[in-house]
Parts: sequence; structure tokens; C-alpha cells
Amino acid sequence: MSKLKGGAEQAAEFRAELLKATHEVGFFYLVGHGVDQQLVDDLLATSRRFFELPIADKLALENVHSPQFRGYTRVGGELTANEVDRREQIDIGPEREAVDGARDKADYWRLEGPNLWPAALPELQALATRWNQELSTVALELMRTWAVALGTAEDTFDEAFAEKPFPLMKIVRYPGESNPDPVQGVGQHRDGGVLTLLLVEPGKGGLQVEYEGEWIDAPPVDGAFVVNIGEMLELATGGYLKATLHRVLSPLVGTDRISVPFFFNPSLDTVMPRLTLSPELAAEARGVSSDPENAPILETYGDNVLRYRLRAHPNVAEAHHKDLLA
Repeated sequence: MSKLKGGAEQAAEFRAELLKATHEVGFFYLVGHGVDQQLVDDLLATSRRFFELPIADKLALENVHSPQFRGYTRVGGELTANEVDRREQIDIGPEREAVDGARDKADYWRLEGPNLWPAALPELQALATRWNQELSTVALELMRTWAVALGTAEDTFDEAFAEKPFPLMKIVRYPGESNPDPVQGVGQHRDGGVLTLLLVEPGKGGLQVEYEGEWIDAPPVDGAFVVNIGEMLELATGGYLKATLHRVLSPLVGTDRISVPFFFNPSLDTVMPRLTLSPELAAEARGVSSDPENAPILETYGDNVLRYRLRAHPNVAEAHHKDLLA
């Protein structure tokens, strides 16, 4: 990513590489992003400390206490493709007040609100807040770079992302359950948002990406984020950019794995812009992926993400949003 500051020729090279990777594969490794390594190390170390807290401390933050689906999810507490995911995690979104009268507005406004923080680990909030800020800066620069690479104005996505985005980070621990046959850590899915930057502990594999009908391992690379696009960016480009199926396999028994996916998304009421591509690019647009589990992709981001959350966390849906389940 440092090529963007290396002069016109290097910036053009980076845009071309970015476009090629996300048109052909949908995933890539991003280095030169400028995120401080000490922040990375501190976040991973604090993440481990969170999962080492007594179970009572973690369950005090269980997401069933949050209408916004924030907080702790115990192992087996989330579903992907109607199958149980073998992971525990804490979900952290933008720290905002709940929307007054949300039930009288569009359903997705129920997702806006506060986080649940562990009293025994106060440093987590400061680290997560800084992580949100720094990765939002990286992600917005990527969005502007895609806009130029696709032949549109650099600020094409600014209205949706620069003012009041709706990012989400998950701090995830996969306990070792494969013995040796693989067990689902997270089932195959496409991300329902726009852009994901994934941090994984060094040396810890498990992520697999679907490519030309086969599952390809995507092991971590030192100093790199694994980046992929989601359904909303595929929708915006008529399928020229590719939201790719991926999954995570549970580590072997006796080991575990920490990862921190950061999902950069627009404000909940954003209707993704449909870009007008050049005839050359438009000719290679495949149309939007067909995924029976989530068809059709909903144009308003909040509608798309609310559908995912209701399906993934039936306990929260039953406790707080029973009226939506019908």
C-alpha cells in the first residue's frame, strides 16, 4: 500500500494490482499499510487475556444482553449456513447511543447502540477504539483507490463511508477441535458488507478461500492483513469485483487460534451506489453471485447486515427482535 505514496507510476501499479486481485480472486494480502506493529502486538496480547478471563466474566457480556448483537458469544453460539461455528468471540461496533424510537423506523436502526465491555480488562476498549480508527483510515484509502481504478471519481464512496460508517470488529478464538478430521470453525460464506481486513496470529492457519471450485489455504503472512471484499462491493460493480466464498477450519486439538476480522461498512441507511464502468470493464462484469442462502443481496446495507445477524444469532433475535422473525 505504500506504493500509493511512491509517485504516480507506483500508485498506478498498486491500483492495477488491486483491481486484478479483486476481480479475479476477491482476496489478497496487504502490506505497507502503516498500522503500527506495537498496536498489532498489543491487540493480540490483550485478546488472549480476554479469552483467559473466568467464564462468568465473559458471560456477563454475553450478546443475549445486547439488542445490537454486541458482546460475547460462547463456543457454538453462532451459526453459518445453518451449521454451528466452533469459536468464541466478542463483537465490537461503533460506540454510539441507541437510536431513539428505533422500532418506529427502519428495522436496521436497532443495530446502532453501545458495546459491552469487560470490567476486568479496561484496556480493551482503548485498544479497540484505536484499532477501529486506524483500520478505518486504511479501508477508506482502499475504497478511494478502487474508485479511481474503476474509472470513477476518487470520492465516489465518501458520502457513504467518510462521515458515519458502521464498522464492526470481532475478536475471535478458535479452540482446537479437529482431531485430525477438520471441524467447522466458521462455515463457508461470503461477507455481507463491503470490505474486510483480517489480522491472524503469526503461524496460525485455518482460513481457506474458494478459487475455481477448490479450497485454497490462506496462511497468515507477517505484517500483512488478509483483505477481501463483500457482497455490497460486488453489487456496486455489477459483479466485476468478486465477493468470494471462504471458511475457517478449527485448529487441531491441543492448539487454538486468535483472529481479528475488521469489517468496514457504510452507514446503515446507505444504498450502495451502482458504478458506471467503462465498456471494457463492464464486458468482464459477471453479474452478482447467486447464493441461495442470502439471495437476493439487499441494496441497503442495514437490511443486508440485519438479515445476517438475525440468522447467525437466533438467541439474540428471540430475546430482542421476536417481531422480526415472522
